[in-house]
Amino acid sequence: MRRLGKIKMANKAWTHIIIGAGAGGLSAGYLLNQLGIDFEILEASSEFGGRMKINTEFADFPIPLGAEWIETNVEIFSEILNDDSVQLDIKTIKDSPDYKFVNSSWFNFYDKYIVPSISNKIVFNSVVSSINYSGANIRISSSQGQKIADKVIVCVPLKILQAGDIAFIPSLSKDKQSIIKNALIWDGFKAFFEFSKDFYDSGFEKIIENSKAGQKIFYDASFGQNSDKNIIGLFAVGNTVEKYKSLSKSNLKDVILKELDILFLNQATTYYKKHIIQNWNKEPFIRGGYLTDHMDWREVRKLGESISSKVYFAGGEYTDGENWVSVHAAAQSAKKAIDDIFIDSN
Repeated sequence: MRRLGKIKMANKAWTHIIIGAGAGGLSAGYLLNQLGIDFEILEASSEFGGRMKINTEFADFPIPLGAEWIETNVEIFSEILNDDSVQLDIKTIKDSPDYKFVNSSWFNFYDKYIVPSISNKIVFNSVVSSINYSGANIRISSSQGQKIADKVIVCVPLKILQAGDIAFIPSLSKDKQSIIKNALIWDGFKAFFEFSKDFYDSGFEKIIENSKAGQKIFYDASFGQNSDKNIIGLFAVGNTVEKYKSLSKSNLKDVILKELDILFLNQATTYYKKHIIQNWNKEPFIRGGYLTDHMDWREVRKLGESISSKVYFAGGEYTDGENWVSVHAAAQSAKKAIDDIFIDSN
């Protein structure tokens, strides 16, 4: 991700609307702001961050309810920040093959370094229902009225497009519609259980399933944190979520504790203190986990292709096909969208 300098688009004051304030949308807005280009971010929910959501009350370190690992080298923070004058203060620990934050998270990174300069540009509770790009200007209809823009960057989870929640006028190409419709979005579920005793090895990871159908892992969620809490995390996507997604919180507790008892000789139930869960399928503006790891990269690339030099896409599912889903891939897709806008506008 190369540095962006000040650029001017076709000697015109372009107006940009970004739909979605997850990693892709926030990154796109941040880059446009650095370039001095007018924009607004329409976010359907009442908070920013999307699948970077955290819980700050469960433990004495942020609990990552969504994006947790840094799936690239730690230089990515400087690349996203795109500003050598800012001193970064981020602590990480190797959690092979990735990295983990120490007493922080992806959400905290965006909250501290990216959002402050663009917070006044985010319009919350703005649910977009249609994007009409048939005319000279683009008309975006939302729950808070209509917006007019020259360029639109769509940064919503792919599940929202699959559901047809946003109408495109004219319709997307049959090829793009087909790829959107047939893309497999894994269900997503996480849970965190605190115990009064560390009856497991520090930094343990137990892979229950890792297949084309889904993944399921129990792991030491306290690993590397400046904390004396004993917390085990459960990460599940794809078909492994099926047994959890319809259970009540009480039943979930019993089912997951039973699984941990089998792994740890009945110690989990004995030392249980409390737990929290995050079922991403029930988030109204997300509705699932993320795009399967086994998607054809050529189809991922097509998901990220722009339309008529007016509608662009950024986010974990809309990349160049080299990588997808992770936070850093979402940020890089935003950079690509801005580059494409610049090329198309000159």
